[in-house]
Order: sequence, then C-alpha cells, then structure tokens
Amino acid sequence: MEYFPLFLNLKNQPCLVVGAGSVAARKIELLHKAGARITVVAVEISADVIGIGDLELHQKPFAAADVDGARLVISATNDRRTNEVVAKAANARGIPVNVVDNPDLCSFIFPAIVDRSPLTIAISSGGVSPVLARLLRAKVETAIPAAYGRLATFAERFRQTVKQHLPDTNRRRIFWESVLQGPIAELVFADRIDEAESRLNESLAADSTQSPRGEVYLIGAGPGDPDLLTFRALRLMQQADVVVYDRLVSAEILEMARRDADKIYVGKQRNNHSLPQEDINALLAQLALQGKRVARLKGGDPFIFGRGGEEIETLMQQGIQFQVVPGITAAAGCASYAGIPLTHRDHAQSCTFVTGHLKDGNINLNWRQLATPNQTIVIYMGLVGLDVICRSLIEHGCPPDHPIAIVQQGTTRHQRVLTGTLSDMPARVEAAEFKAPTLIIVGSVVTLREKLQWFHPAATRDA
Repeated sequence: MEYFPLFLNLKNQPCLVVGAGSVAARKIELLHKAGARITVVAVEISADVIGIGDLELHQKPFAAADVDGARLVISATNDRRTNEVVAKAANARGIPVNVVDNPDLCSFIFPAIVDRSPLTIAISSGGVSPVLARLLRAKVETAIPAAYGRLATFAERFRQTVKQHLPDTNRRRIFWESVLQGPIAELVFADRIDEAESRLNESLAADSTQSPRGEVYLIGAGPGDPDLLTFRALRLMQQADVVVYDRLVSAEILEMARRDADKIYVGKQRNNHSLPQEDINALLAQLALQGKRVARLKGGDPFIFGRGGEEIETLMQQGIQFQVVPGITAAAGCASYAGIPLTHRDHAQSCTFVTGHLKDGNINLNWRQLATPNQTIVIYMGLVGLDVICRSLIEHGCPPDHPIAIVQQGTTRHQRVLTGTLSDMPARVEAAEFKAPTLIIVGSVVTLREKLQWFHPAATRDA
C-alpha cells in the first residue's frame, strides 16, 4: 500500500491553495464542497477562481509564513521552484501538502472521487497513473446510481434506533446487510421513503425477538488465480464473519474476504496437519452455532478431493444451514493455463481424476485401467509418489515414452510447467526442484502444449 487512504473532515477548517489558475480552481472547488475555509495566494488570480466565491484572496508571491495555521496545503502553480518552497514550508510544520502533478513533492495525493454524498468513493493509483484512476472512476460511476446517497442518508437516520434494538455487533451487521441489499433498499431507490421506514421498523421488531442463526458457506476458491472466483463466492466471502481457510488458498484470494472477518488457518501439508479433519468439521459447526456466518475456503472445488462432503455431513447432523459454492478444480484450471486440453478428439475421449497419496509407500489405484490408451489421467497430490506412479503405469502397459506433464502453482504468476515421459520425469522433476502444490497430467494430450500454450507468467519460465 503506497498511500494510506483517509477521509478528512475539513468543515470550517483553514486550507491554503497556492496558485489560482484553472487547475487550482478545480482543487478549490473540491475543498469548497467539503466546507473548508480557503485562502488563496497567487500572483495572478483567474476568473475561474474569483467565480467560486467565499474565498480569502491574497494577490502576492508565496511566503513560507502563509502556511501557518493551515490544516491542508495545495500548491497548483506551474513553477517548480515555487512548488518546492511550498512543499518544504508545509513539511517543516507537519502540514499535509499536495503539489499538483509533482508526486515526489506530495505528502498526500488527490484520488478520483465518486460523490454520492454522504457516500464517497475514492480511487487512487498512488500517483502512478491518474488517467487509470479516472477510468476506473467512470466504471464505478455507472455501477453506483446517485440514489445510493439517498440510501446512505436513510441508513443514518435509523442507525441509533437499530443499535438500541440490536446491541450485538454481528446481528446488527447482518440486519443492515439485509436492509441495504433487499426490498427496503429498492423502496428507497424509488423514493418511497415512508414505505421503506415502515418495512424497516417491521423487520427490526421481528429481528430483535429472534436468536441469531449461523450458516456455513463451503466455497471452492479455485486453483489460485483470484480472477477465477465466482461472483457468488466473492459475495459470500465479503459477508462472512469468519473465514476458515486451507493452505492452497492464495493470499490474493484471502485478501478479498471481508476486512474485519476473523481468519482461521486450518491448512494441511504432508505429515503436518494444523487441525485433523474431524476437528475442522467440529469447528465449523461450533462457529455456526454461535450465530456466525462462516466461509469455509478450500482450494479448487470442495467436492473434488476436498473432503467437502465430510464437512457438510457434520453440519447436516446438527441442523446447521449451509451453502456449497463450486470452484474451478485444479485439473481444469491448471490444465487450461498450461495449454493442455484434458480431452481431444484425436487424443483422449475420457479423463480420470485420481489422488496420488502414498500409503505405506504404495499408491493403491487401478493401474490396469489407468494404463488404458486414449484417455487422460489427472493426478492430484502425486509429487511425492511420482516415481511409483510412473513405474506402475509402465508396468501395466503404458509405453515408457508416454507423455506426462507436471504443473506447479498453476494459474498463478509463479506457474511452472515441466513436460517429459514416464521414464524420464522423476529425474527431470528432481533436477528442476519442483515443489507442491503440483498437478500431474498423463496422456498424449500433453504433446499439444507446444502449440496451445498461451499463459506466460512474467515471473517464471518453463522448467
């Protein structure tokens, strides 16, 4: 985070603007809308500035003493030397200063603003690309109608009433989410305020007599790229009170959860489980019974080698509400980003998913079936047992030169892909120092990667 975002209350606060051209006028208008007391210092004062009104104007060169007493300083001149002097004087007194188009002289910068007062949205590129910030503002402008300001004002009127009826923070948050996303909000958007007030009071009376009811959202977080999350997954993540997440859930995805949600790590690595599965099942139930909304984030899809079925069995036994949100499984995501189609008319008419976990040094799979021609085999969690996998497939009929690929951290900017044959892959993987998480793909479809690969993460290259 290059700049820390803040919203300042400048009502009746002294602010200084140095410069009085068209650029300065735009900054003065913003300060004026915020209710600031504005002093302008400039050698020449344009008609644009004079037309704003209610300003203290000083037509003179800037002097360091001009910043004394100001809460905020803006320098909007086209003279670099003057801008430097203004910045130095403000910084010496600990006053926030912005120098237009000179980010190296700024202690704060202006964002692109979407004004839906009292709702205000600020977008900043950290001074790197103001044009990009403005383009994003235009997108937000179209997505958030002006009526959202009316909705914010409506919510403010009932804030204390709701707080008195619902002293519990979690219950109050859930109530407001229901109000601000449901029929009551639609009434406000339609300017039917009396009806909206009546509906809110009815909902509040009913809600204050009910016990809080928890729920679990079993969410597939996909193989790593946050852009592969579903809309539903993102919506539920942002309303959950608690996030229980696995090792394979990327930091970028976790960042998209609600900021103030409690986050509990229950990840598993080989021979190192932070919590046994039975304890995870019990934890989900316990949190929901406390009235909390719980997002259970699992890498890939929760029902494909994710043990999601075991978790919801526990919830069903205790009568706990839950939702299941499918995710893009690693097989689909990693294969796609590696440029390897899992099925192809000329190569494979079927695809089988298996898990490659070792047990007592062995992997108990139907090797004869897996060695059948014209199919693709996708092996999850098979890196440790790779030598056993390759040897067993050869022993049961696959030719030693049968194609195989391994994808490490697929769909992310750290993705690496290694292709080879069943006979040479174990040695190639050891030499390339591949580490989990990985996905193994076996079949002649692997040979298509040379033509079909499209994803080239800048941070890595093919092994």
